[in-house]
Amino acid sequence: MSDAQIGLSIATPVIVIFAIMLYRMGVLQRTGVVTAVIAAIAIAASLFLQR
Repeated sequence: MSDAQIGLSIATPVIVIFAIMLYRMGVLQRTGVVTAVIAAIAIAASLFLQR
């Protein structure tokens, strides 16, 4: 695994956890969390597979 793939493997769960925490604090609505999680996973998967 390259450094970029390791970074993606670490950053994506952090983004997902951060979005969920913002939802629990009342900052984000459910659609915002779903959108953020789907976008983060899609981008990470795309970049991970292209590398």
